[in-house]
Amino acid sequence: MKILVVAPSWIGDTVLSQPLFKLLHARHPGLALDVIAPPWTLPVLRRMPEIRQAGAHNFMHGELQLPDRYALGRRLARERYDEALILPNTLKSALVPLFARIRKRTGYRGESRWLVLNDLRQLDEQALPQIAQRYAALGLPAGAQLPRPLPLPRLAVDHAARLQTLEQLGLASAGQAVAFCPGAEYGPAKRWPAPYFAELARKLAAGGHPVWLIGSSNDAPVGEEIVRLAPGTCLDLCGKTTLDQAIDLLASARLVVTNDTGLMHVAAAVGTPLLALYGSSTPAFTPPMSERATIMKLDIPCSPCFERTCPLGHFDCMNRLRPENVYDRVRALLAPVSADTATATG
Repeated sequence: MKILVVAPSWIGDTVLSQPLFKLLHARHPGLALDVIAPPWTLPVLRRMPEIRQAGAHNFMHGELQLPDRYALGRRLARERYDEALILPNTLKSALVPLFARIRKRTGYRGESRWLVLNDLRQLDEQALPQIAQRYAALGLPAGAQLPRPLPLPRLAVDHAARLQTLEQLGLASAGQAVAFCPGAEYGPAKRWPAPYFAELARKLAAGGHPVWLIGSSNDAPVGEEIVRLAPGTCLDLCGKTTLDQAIDLLASARLVVTNDTGLMHVAAAVGTPLLALYGSSTPAFTPPMSERATIMKLDIPCSPCFERTCPLGHFDCMNRLRPENVYDRVRALLAPVSADTATATG
């Protein structure tokens, strides 16, 4: 059995597709599973042992690029895949499997996809509230019962490579380090305020915990703001590492404090204890899939709104999540406990 998966474009969604890959292998022993994805997600996909090959496409967001899609499809046709699973919901994302002449092409209804998919599924959002469940259901026959709980994502971490990353970045010891993921690609409504992160960094530094700020180049401004507000308390690595290095750093930290962002899902998948702060979004849709994850959120009437910026202007869902309350939870998580007593919810 040979299956091709067209993967999502977001880092977090890519991590949440791994339960699907695990279910596919359980259904098809000896499966050859290949994935095509944007190049920035490949470091995550290459740490998933379920994947035989992860190849990059260079399609720009919103661009049809029909000749490029056709050329990639014709190259992939040589593999003679039995089935394709298309995880994004756009028409464009289903074109490559069509051009590859893959006989069974599975995906959810949307954007005139009846033209290109021949195993078209109707999404029941109530039955499948989480995005990981929606992806995983595509790997089962239509109408089949999804196993609960789903298998958890788990990214491979090579111990020697992890130590090399620490050495390259001049981080001799990571045993007490707390990593912050202060960004969120989707928008500022998902970001705990930088002054709050700075206050938390000061408290942790006073307790002897090094603080690392981890994120992409887009997170560099918030990283710089935290450093400015809490000088001498943290190492700003936003935009200064590769994604592979960021994964190794998250695997090396004692605890991760994070917004609802792609790196939150990466931290969950490498097994590091984490504290996830939710505001405009909800763990009912994209929870960190880990038994070592703790969630903090305020159940105020306007949250979740799923907006990029606060539509009411007050940003209460994050502003009222005070640093002293987060620090109390962080301190409890840093207390010596055995791994089997780590909490799953806040």
